[in-house]
Amino acid sequence: MFLRKIIVAILFVGLSFSGFSQLRQKPKWNLSTDKKEIKVGDEVELIFESPIEKDWYMYANDFDASLGPIVAFFDFKKHPSYKIIGKLKPIGTKKIFDDIWNGTVSKFFHKAEFRQKVKILQANPVIKIAIEFQECSEVSGMCVNFEDDLEFKLKVTEAAASVATPIEAKPETIDTSKVSEQTPDTSKAISTSTNQPTNNQVIGTSDVAGGNQKSLLAFLFFAFLGGLVAVVTPCVFPMLPMTVTFFTKKSANKGQAITRAMTFGLSIVGIYASLGLVFALFGLGPDFGNWLSTHWVPNILFFVIFIVFAASFLGMFEITLPHQFVNKVDSQSSMGSFVGIFFMAFTLALVSFSCTGPIVGSLLIEAVGGKFMKPLLGMASFGFGLALPFTLFSMFPSAMQNLPKSGGWLNSVKVVLGFLELAFAFKFLSIPDQTYHWGLLDREVYIAIWIVIFSLMGMYLLGKLKFSHDSDIPYLSVPRLVMSIATFAFVLYLIPGLLGAPLKALSGYLPPQETLDFDLSKKASSHAGAEPKNDLGEVRFKELFKLPHEINGFYDYKQALAYAKKVNKPVFIDFTGHGCVNCREMEANVWSDTGVLKRMNNDYVVVALYVDDKTELPQNEWYTSTYDNREKKTIGKQNADLQISKFNANAQPYYCLVDGDGNLLVQPKAYDLEVPHFIEFLEGGKKAFAEKK
Repeated sequence: MFLRKIIVAILFVGLSFSGFSQLRQKPKWNLSTDKKEIKVGDEVELIFESPIEKDWYMYANDFDASLGPIVAFFDFKKHPSYKIIGKLKPIGTKKIFDDIWNGTVSKFFHKAEFRQKVKILQANPVIKIAIEFQECSEVSGMCVNFEDDLEFKLKVTEAAASVATPIEAKPETIDTSKVSEQTPDTSKAISTSTNQPTNNQVIGTSDVAGGNQKSLLAFLFFAFLGGLVAVVTPCVFPMLPMTVTFFTKKSANKGQAITRAMTFGLSIVGIYASLGLVFALFGLGPDFGNWLSTHWVPNILFFVIFIVFAASFLGMFEITLPHQFVNKVDSQSSMGSFVGIFFMAFTLALVSFSCTGPIVGSLLIEAVGGKFMKPLLGMASFGFGLALPFTLFSMFPSAMQNLPKSGGWLNSVKVVLGFLELAFAFKFLSIPDQTYHWGLLDREVYIAIWIVIFSLMGMYLLGKLKFSHDSDIPYLSVPRLVMSIATFAFVLYLIPGLLGAPLKALSGYLPPQETLDFDLSKKASSHAGAEPKNDLGEVRFKELFKLPHEINGFYDYKQALAYAKKVNKPVFIDFTGHGCVNCREMEANVWSDTGVLKRMNNDYVVVALYVDDKTELPQNEWYTSTYDNREKKTIGKQNADLQISKFNANAQPYYCLVDGDGNLLVQPKAYDLEVPHFIEFLEGGKKAFAEKK
């Protein structure tokens, strides 16, 4: 934590000197076609390509727009010279299940590419497209909305096809130093965009793609841990002394015993890695991963599989492989040299399947929707965890004397794993429940199920619950007592979640906070330290927007300024967006702080300005921007234009403290999860306002 604060402080100083309030450069688009020679009547693919800077990504158009992020939108202007065929297709997207949006989003990294098939109807087609899209930073978490006008000008022949001229585009100036090294070949296209000043990145941490690497490392760790746990199951643990004895007695010397033990261990790793390779090849592809992670069919199937695994661990039945197949493999283990050792490892994997199968199956289900390396490395990590004790004890057989003897405790390990499998089964049921809005597993229902499961697990560890295949427990061992204490502590941690406690440590496994029917914590925090709410009068757009934590505020800039003059308070401007992940993070982790809420409620007039809202205003409120000469018709367009033209910034979240005339009081602030920094920001604005007054 201390190191993190130092890093954030260094970033803050550096970014402060670099002037983070400047505008981020508008991305350029390279236009081309899939044919060099075009004639009237041809069907042609129009290709849109845009390089994306390192540590940034763009949202595509092939996911549910209602989730929150801004989907890419291409508006083809109708013209009799061409006809659109089919839908606009994104090429090379990555499908990622986002816990914040509770659904799968589609993103471009390094390069965005869209393709649209059209039929050419006239010799000189007029193809104009207005586009809107959103790019976000993996480093700072800032998101920026862009819009642009593109145009294809193709030379097409009436009869015999001739070579098409290079595609023309509007003139531009572009800073080539900003273009990603993965810029597409421009020999067949001319870029189109207007160069804008760049907006340097602000303090922040990545929670999206940057989290993928952390997620993979965590998965590999748990896979390795799963291998170690498998060793202490009834199917594997009794084989440990038998295997070690074989290597020590059948080897001519200690060196040969170590060599054979390492061969045995590597064989186990190779066997499970091969299984992971099969699933890696089977699960390769973003479309399959998207279907696997969000569709109700695979998730219900996984839910059922986990229930079956849990029932097996709890002793209802055993999952076994055909005995004839196992015996045939075992017969090969008598062969000499390394081949026989390999088949010994294979026999271990098969014989122990009734215990390792549910663990391996659970890991594969978690891995198969990921990238190619996830299932491969995951199974290799599991094999390494399983093989490590066999290898180490074969090298140091005297350590075997310290191991506990087989007994009822091995079955207890299986039962505990059964409870865990049962709890995690509901995660798979929760995903389609949220995606399809079934309403079966709202947050309080999900938490209640977990409370019951882990309470039963705690009672089992204390010996108060017994299954048919369990042996009597004459006394309670210290390890069981410690585990039961940890289990009941976890249950107590869950209980406040029924009333709205955020339970941040479990945010990736629980349904979203908004599904709670009764959220006591939200109501309590919203009034913490706040004075009685002032009557704001008729607040414009209150039927469209809502401030978090029941903060009393506005959604129209001019109305907020007028009220601020009336009550003689400074204005807190929140430039935000429906699709802004980091805006929600700031609201949940910073605004919820009692000190922050108290200052926002008591010291400021708060106005939230959504820059991505599509609500169209009455025609008499439309205007043409002096910044880009575009007509601004919607609430979002006008708010975005205000942020750009007045505050020279276009990323969200972005917070400005101004007086009643709209004059800045202190330097604006962007994404920063450090509560003391935000309190200092609010106090600075309050002090500056008092000095001006």
